[in-house]
Amino acid sequence: MPEPIRLFHLSDIHFGLEDRRALEWVTREIARARPDAVAITGDLTMRARHREFAAAVDWIGSLDVPVTVGVGNHDMPYFNPIERFFDPYRRMRAMADRVEREIDLPGLAIVPLKTVARAQFRLNWSKGWVTQAALRECLAAIDALPAGTQALVAVHHPLVEVGTDGTALTRNGTRALAELARRPVLAVLSGHVHDAFDLVRPTANGPVRMIGAGTLSRRLRSTPASFNELTWDGAGLRVTVRNPEEVPTPAMMIDDVPEDALPPREPGEPVAPVGRVPPVDPPVH
Repeated sequence: MPEPIRLFHLSDIHFGLEDRRALEWVTREIARARPDAVAITGDLTMRARHREFAAAVDWIGSLDVPVTVGVGNHDMPYFNPIERFFDPYRRMRAMADRVEREIDLPGLAIVPLKTVARAQFRLNWSKGWVTQAALRECLAAIDALPAGTQALVAVHHPLVEVGTDGTALTRNGTRALAELARRPVLAVLSGHVHDAFDLVRPTANGPVRMIGAGTLSRRLRSTPASFNELTWDGAGLRVTVRNPEEVPTPAMMIDDVPEDALPPREPGEPVAPVGRVPPVDPPVH
């Protein structure tokens, strides 16, 4: 029987306002455990400043494991609107080989799906948006995987609301989740809301598991700094929330999804029931 695959799922480090103690602890854990890959689901920086990206590049470069980095809303230029509109990812070029990188492992692949946009037709540009082009690219990558390979789709914003204090309000998220349900998607990994969660969301095409990582910054919401440790043995995906405070994993999870936590519905989009449903592969705590 092959060795289980171990992944570390990090998010929202926010260099510039990072939790140095937590980040040093994560660095030691990566060096000790040597996971097969590290997935960082966006918001590497606080305000997309050059010095913040430089710190992120130095830190990621120190990790002797494969890393894939998603783009978060905080990674888009804040103070240079011309750059934001015409070259929004220029500051990430120093880590271009890791940004939205697909990582292929035995029987498992991490596939990116971008949920940020340089501009939106609403005042709050920090919220999620899955464009048709981004979804097509992600689905094409999944469809091109070898037969029998499972996908972990890495996004920044949760595709639908998950009952946390922070919200995603991701446009086209429900539609994207339904499309992912048609494919061999083991789970959707996300960040943005700064609290860990692990739940299964029903769609018109079947259920999809959603796993969120907490933050490694000082911008805490309802839980301490943390990351997720994922273990895939070919049959089940285990998720353990790791934190330097040693809070038990169940205490880090979000239990309920409130009835009013849905994003605006797209025209003609079916209304899926809200709340937890029995997972296909229940989380192991």
